Parts: sequence; structure tokens; C-alpha cells
Amino acid sequence: MFGRNKSRKEAKKKPNVSAKQEFHYYDYPLVACIVLLTCFGLVMLYSTSSYSAQVTFGDDMFYLKKQAFYGGLSFVLMVLLSLKDYHFYAKWSPLLYIVSDILLVITKFFGTEIYGAKRWLYIAGIFSFQPAELAKLSVILFLAVLMEKMESKTYAWRGFFTILGIGGFTSLLTLVFTDNLSTAIIIAGITVGMLFVVFPKKWPFAAGGGVMAILVFVVTRYASTLNGSENFRLRRVIVWLNPEQNQSLGGYQIMQGLYAIGSGGLFGKGLGNSLQKVGYVPEAQNDMILTIIGEELGILGVAVLTLLFVYMLYRLLVIAQNAPDLMGSMIACGVFVHIALQVIFNIAVVTNAIPTTGITLPFVSYGGSAIAFLMGEMMLALSVSRQIKFKNSDA
Repeated sequence: MFGRNKSRKEAKKKPNVSAKQEFHYYDYPLVACIVLLTCFGLVMLYSTSSYSAQVTFGDDMFYLKKQAFYGGLSFVLMVLLSLKDYHFYAKWSPLLYIVSDILLVITKFFGTEIYGAKRWLYIAGIFSFQPAELAKLSVILFLAVLMEKMESKTYAWRGFFTILGIGGFTSLLTLVFTDNLSTAIIIAGITVGMLFVVFPKKWPFAAGGGVMAILVFVVTRYASTLNGSENFRLRRVIVWLNPEQNQSLGGYQIMQGLYAIGSGGLFGKGLGNSLQKVGYVPEAQNDMILTIIGEELGILGVAVLTLLFVYMLYRLLVIAQNAPDLMGSMIACGVFVHIALQVIFNIAVVTNAIPTTGITLPFVSYGGSAIAFLMGEMMLALSVSRQIKFKNSDA
């Protein structure tokens, strides 16, 4: 205690006295990882979208400029806002949760339809965003706050079903009012993942997984007996089972993506040398961008990108383990689950391991609102890291 009160000057005068300093941690490795992923995403976005952007808009940098603007602005805000204690943002979590749910409902009636889906809201006719992206962030923050306040109850069945119901409600709104099954699954997965960390009994999760496996088996068996269906989700399962024979139903995109990955081989054709991006893989800059990465940079390039994501998840785990309270730990866990699920699902889709869904690759796929809200989640995680305190002892 005496050494802790010594000034640095006094400590130098008496080097034999142990001086302890308490300092705040900030996860700069996570910041570096975000920068690397964002820059890599911009490079690959330009390579992937330059042809289609030139044909459609007469500007080969159309997608790049928009993504760079939103990404750069979001990154600056992320760094600045992360300096604020995350408990400040926690105070606004109930309002943020309610607003995000209301926006999901509003989207059904006032949203703009793009690619056959009404999932976007326009502000002043200029700025557009997907309320479902905001819903992911709000669920992570609000559930973390609830788990902190209900710490003793969270470990009981009452707390379990309360958390599950709140996250499940937003997931249901996402499905019903935006018709976005993939994002609804992500939100449900975030809820279950956060619950898995804090709930002591694990058999409910095993039982739930078993039920889901049975449902998937039944649907798959049923779809295998059909040649087509009016239900577009069932058609996706049919295409997934046999994409070669169902290219007219939606298998064309996945087949072209597989051709791209296969032709890339181990080392790829070289940056900018993709053939499949020239009109063969539709909307390659969105959820299929990994196929062009595989074609141009090969399996090695995809592996390096995957390792970057793995390192990001590792940094989030470090923050979760050292967070000063349960709320901070659960915020980091929620962001971890979200990034992990989205990366896994995107890789599974482009390799045809699961039916096609509209899940983008974080920090890499095109989408201004998506990268903005991802930076928002990283801001919360970095804010938690800044509240971690260590004691440094110098002899």
C-alpha cells in the first residue's frame, strides 16, 4: 500500500522499494485484427465487384467507395466511443431493445423492398439500414444487462426462460416482420449461446440440439421426395440436396460458387484474376464473396482469413475471461457467439454444407449498415476491455 502511493520520482530514488501501479487495459490486438479484416475486405470487395459496378453504375469503385466510407467512419466512432465505460451504454439498453423491436415491426409496413425482400428502412431517402442488424447488437447488450441484474436468478429456471423468451421474442419479430430466417436464427443462436455460458445445467441445450437435429432430418427427408415446391425455403433445401439438377430453382449460384473455389486450387489464380466474378456468380460482393476469395487466393488465402477470424474470437474470449463483472463478460461472449455463428454459416453456405441463406461474411461482405453495427459490437467489447484493471509491480 505504501509503495502504491509513491510518485514515480520517489520510486526512482528508492529502487529497492516495490512500487505497484494499477492501469487500465485496452485490447489493441483486437483493434489490429479489426483493421486487418476491414482492409482485407475492402481489397477483396473491389476485386469482386469492380466488373459488376462498372456495368451497372459506370463506376468500378462504386461499392468500394461506399464501403470505405461507412467502414472508415464506423471505425473512428468505434475507437472514440469505446473510451466510454460500457456501463453508460448499459443504461440505454432497454430503450435500444424496444426501439429495435419497433423498427422490426415498422419494416413490414414502411420498409423498402430490395431483391424481393422488405428488410430495409430509408432515412430521409438517403441512408438505409437493416433493423435486423441493430436487433443483434441490442439483444447482446440487453441480455448482458439482464444477466447482471438477475445474476442469482439467471442460474434458475425462471431466469433461464426469461432470457430465452426475451431473445426469442426479437428473433420471432425478425422472422415474422422482415421474413429474414437467417438473421432470426443468428439472434436465437446469440441468446442460446449466452445462456449456455451462464446456465449450470447443460442437458437442456443437448435436448434442444437433439430436437433440432430430428426436425432437420425430417425436413430433409421430406424435401428429398419433392421435385419442386411453392415454398421458397423448401426449394432451397431441395436445391441444397441436388444443386446440379436444380440450377433453375436456385442451384446456379451455388454451383458457380463451387466452380470458383475448385478452380482456385491451393494458391489461387492471383488477385483480380477471377473469371466467375464476371457475371457468373450473382451478387458475388455480398454473401458469396468467399467463393471469389477462394478462386483468386486459393485455399491458402481462405485459411489465412479464417485464422484472422479465429484470432478475433480468441481476443474476445480474453476480454470475457478478464471482464470486471458479469455484464462485461456476457457482452464479450455475445459478440463472440455472433461472429462465430456468422462466419461458420457463411462458410457452410458457400461450400453447400447447408442450404443457401443470406448470411454475409463479417467485415468482408458488402453492406454499410452491417459493418456499422459490427463496429458497434466491437466498440462494446473494447469498452469492456478498457475497464479491465491490472496491477504492475516493478522491483
